[in-house]
Amino acid sequence: MDYIQQRFSVPFEYRVYFTSDLFNLQNAVLQQFLQTDASHNIKKIFFVIDSGVAEYHPKLTSDIQHYFSVNKQVTLIENMLIVPGGEACKNTDTYVNDIVEAVDKYGIDRHSYIAAIGGGAVLDMVGYAAAISHRGIRHIRIPTTVLSQNDSGVGVKNSINYKGKKNFIGTFAPPVAVFNDEHFLFTLSEREWRAGIAEAVKVALIKDKPFYSWLCKNALALSRREMEPMQYQIKRCAQLHIDHIAGGDPFEKGSSRPLDFGHWSAHKVEQLSGFEIRHGEAVAMGIALDTVYSHLCGWLNEADTKSVLQLLIDLGFDITHPMMEISDDDSPLIKGLHEFQEHLGGMLTIMLLRAIGKGEEVHHLDIALLKKSSDWLKQYHQIAQQ
Repeated sequence: MDYIQQRFSVPFEYRVYFTSDLFNLQNAVLQQFLQTDASHNIKKIFFVIDSGVAEYHPKLTSDIQHYFSVNKQVTLIENMLIVPGGEACKNTDTYVNDIVEAVDKYGIDRHSYIAAIGGGAVLDMVGYAAAISHRGIRHIRIPTTVLSQNDSGVGVKNSINYKGKKNFIGTFAPPVAVFNDEHFLFTLSEREWRAGIAEAVKVALIKDKPFYSWLCKNALALSRREMEPMQYQIKRCAQLHIDHIAGGDPFEKGSSRPLDFGHWSAHKVEQLSGFEIRHGEAVAMGIALDTVYSHLCGWLNEADTKSVLQLLIDLGFDITHPMMEISDDDSPLIKGLHEFQEHLGGMLTIMLLRAIGKGEEVHHLDIALLKKSSDWLKQYHQIAQQ
């Protein structure tokens, strides 16, 4: 046997900044990053902005133009692209093509920047477009929702939806920097404010019992939109996600995705609802289902199970939905389980709870026990609503 073997590794490094009013001239965070990342090449920066963000912050584009008229480390592409927020921007390749067209039109090379301002879906789509243009243009993320600031925006995944399946097409491509600006959180709707906290519950349950206890203690303050606990929640959640990414499998070469606790059913429910159910809302219901399953398979005691459900309720979440119900092997949610395994590209790997703060992966879910868990959760939900 005659062959040549090649092996190499590529280090990735990026910072997640926590700031307020990023494009205020008195705020030097972005300027300092661009100076640090400077080279002799003339770089350009092209902004793609979530339409909802543009609507709630009508001065945003003029603020950006003014900022770069003073800070000239890069050349601003004056024509910024406004795209729909939410899954609408991911359910088609139209906006990816718009970005690729802009790269060609404005001569944006791989040493320049494509910056995305918006929620997680917009960041996903723009990150994918940046990754496939010139085999990778530097991507700056400016997340504007709780969910994107504490989870998806600080990660390394980019994608669009395809064939009715969430995140079917995508890349693993880290950003060069993430700027979490609390200024954008003030205009969030109640649903958007709440939705991102589900990811904090998720990561606390599988990795950090003290953080879970903190969430229980501060659930009502978070639901009242108090900014100080929200800032702590975002930073702690982001840190836990980043720590995990820096671990053994950042690009998910295996079939293990421990940070997807509660997600196998959440992805399917989002799709079944036509994405009317937001990702964080679906994750909360997925967490509830997998927590009950962990209880009924003998791992998690009843008191801890009810504690998790009460935390989700205190945060303002519904813990189940008719689309979450499992009646038989042909239920849509069971189809979602098979799709999740296909997406993993290997054996089925699902995270369950051994205890609060301790997750454990399994490679099989019992359909009969899933149905029982669905029924148990439905009954609990009905009692809790009385």
